[in-house]
Amino acid sequence: MEFTAEQISGILGGKIEGNPQAKVSDMAKIEEGKEGTITFLANPKYEEFIYVTKASIALVNNSFVAERELPKTLTLIRVEDAYQALTTLLGFYDQANNQKTGIEQPSYISDSASLGENCYVGAFAYIGSNVKIGNNVKIYPHVYIGDGVVVDDNSTFFSGAKVYHNCKIGKSCTLHSGVILGSDGFGFAPSAANDYKKVPQIGNVILEDFVEIGSNSTIDRATMGSTVIRKGVKLDNLIQVAHNVEIGENTVIAAQTGVAGSTKIGKNTMIGGQVGIGGHITIADEVKIAGQSGVGSSVVQKGKVLQGTPAIAMSDSLRCSVLYRSLPKMRAQIIKLENQLKNEE
Repeated sequence: MEFTAEQISGILGGKIEGNPQAKVSDMAKIEEGKEGTITFLANPKYEEFIYVTKASIALVNNSFVAERELPKTLTLIRVEDAYQALTTLLGFYDQANNQKTGIEQPSYISDSASLGENCYVGAFAYIGSNVKIGNNVKIYPHVYIGDGVVVDDNSTFFSGAKVYHNCKIGKSCTLHSGVILGSDGFGFAPSAANDYKKVPQIGNVILEDFVEIGSNSTIDRATMGSTVIRKGVKLDNLIQVAHNVEIGENTVIAAQTGVAGSTKIGKNTMIGGQVGIGGHITIADEVKIAGQSGVGSSVVQKGKVLQGTPAIAMSDSLRCSVLYRSLPKMRAQIIKLENQLKNEE
């Protein structure tokens, strides 16, 4: 699709400096800009590229002041925040390129399922009995939607996503390829015979509105009740969320993190990659956990910043790191002092 600077400025509420009819059909990083592309400058360390870019349009902050002459072929669109404006534009571009509707064949939709208006169902998708799907939902090829699932408006399921029975998905949620929602929680009871009997997992998973789940992440159904992912949560790829976990609003979690069963994570928390979080604990609102940390006990202080295994206050963890590097030297000093004491005896 092709857009003019005037159209883009209208979308973003920006101010044009240059040719309002400059046309672009693609996006590019500022160091890779070429004719017909739009780029952006948000980070000052990339400023040198704006003076040589071949891009046709660049988004810049209102505060940007050129230190030397800009390319004559470049049109600027000034906005309050170039990075946020780019985010808006990318969303608009993505929406414009994903306007599929209709039902492709072969696909299976149960007679008892209901679909809203302007939905898309890709080839080889499966939609089970008593499923209720809202308006403008996109279900890409090879998606599985189990019996009794409820999906609200404007949600998207990319190819290969799987949603087990009776799960509930809110508005404008996104499940990327390979996501599995509602598989059994890890529930087994040890017996006297030294084996394990499976505990039936009869609950479900609830995603509230505006949740996004990255590729190959899994969220287990509850043993009883619900595993709940609250409004606005963003999960990266390759994350494991166990049964009966609750994740609070607008929390973000990076890749390869695992959350054990029945843990409650507060709202607006930030959790780095490869973090391990134990079961049956509570993490307060606005907590930040650095990558590769291990959290085995509840965090009750709002906004606490943690690092390490077991996770402790980041400031303490950094001090420990300094001491750890000094241990060989300290050991040598202790041995020297011990020898001096022996010689004095």
